Amino acid sequence: MGSLGTAALARMDEQLPWFRALSAEDRSWVGLVAQAGIAAFVEWFSSAGEDRPTPSIEFFGTAPRELKRSISLQQTVDIVRVVVEVVEAQTHELAAPGGEDQLQQAMLRYTRDVAFAAAHVYAREAEARGSWDARLEALIVDALVRGEVDDGLHSWAAALGWTSSPVVVIAGHAPEGDPRAVIDGLRERGRRIGMDLLAGVQADRLVVIVGGADNVNAAAKQVVARFGMGPVVIGPEVPDLHAAPRSARAALAGLKASAGWPDAPRPVHAEDLLAERALDGDEDAREQLIENVYLPLAGTPLLDTLATYLEQGTSLEATARLLFVHPNTVRYRLKKITELTGYQPTEGRSAFTLQVGLILGRLAEAAVTWRPLT
Repeated sequence: MGSLGTAALARMDEQLPWFRALSAEDRSWVGLVAQAGIAAFVEWFSSAGEDRPTPSIEFFGTAPRELKRSISLQQTVDIVRVVVEVVEAQTHELAAPGGEDQLQQAMLRYTRDVAFAAAHVYAREAEARGSWDARLEALIVDALVRGEVDDGLHSWAAALGWTSSPVVVIAGHAPEGDPRAVIDGLRERGRRIGMDLLAGVQADRLVVIVGGADNVNAAAKQVVARFGMGPVVIGPEVPDLHAAPRSARAALAGLKASAGWPDAPRPVHAEDLLAERALDGDEDAREQLIENVYLPLAGTPLLDTLATYLEQGTSLEATARLLFVHPNTVRYRLKKITELTGYQPTEGRSAFTLQVGLILGRLAEAAVTWRPLT
């Protein structure tokens, strides 16, 4: 048995490039497994007659867990094949006179069962790994939603093969059915389109984290069909997982406030729901509206022009009369407002967002100057 094990290792070193690339410790473990397999075969074959018990594959337990992660199922099959070739080459020396056929038939049965046993071992490991990956993925999504980001989160993501940036978070309602099937379907979709995807079902919400998308809208369209009925909200694009909580907060706040805009497109960007989010109490949205709408106009005639224009029902002539300016001046100022804020006062949705931003700015300014009576 010792000589057979040594011959098998020499043949592996000669025929299998991946075996030569293993560490000395891993090669040693492979040798022990091979020798244990040969010893198990000898013990099994020593049971006389056709009623031999099912071959034992306990020798796979010789290998440490780390070796199972280093060697794939295909490589395990290569090891079995090499060991069989070595034993077959010495059949005439090993078999009793006239027993060559009996030995070869026994080897065929034994190696068949070894092959099935190897597949069983790897399937069991894969199932355990899949369960662990699912739990790890749920932890990552939950941590991002709660904003608890540290270096450990990146380690968890790396363990799942996450390498992508930028990152965007998409939120919507979870579809009916088994949440595991939903997440598995999303993960398979991600592999097909070449993007990293992490997903989690939290109560009635489905949260998807997308990494490596060249185009956010195109990426969202790839996964939107996996959500349940109702709105799907796309958070802002962020550079990496460390910044992903900001995208998650915006997406979830947009999902919560989306009832304020029943005719919103599906999917809709969280940025397009700033007004509804602000009215719903989202502090991030309020700060963003003040910064993007009120502050660029504060201290300029543009602020009065915008306020008057909105108060007069977006009437150009009425605004010009009240401000004692020419209508073309109002047009020019409205154009400047669009350039500074990104919102067009003459468009319905933009006018509504500007109105909310204007009110929030006034309230914030009043809160700074207001002093309670003593």
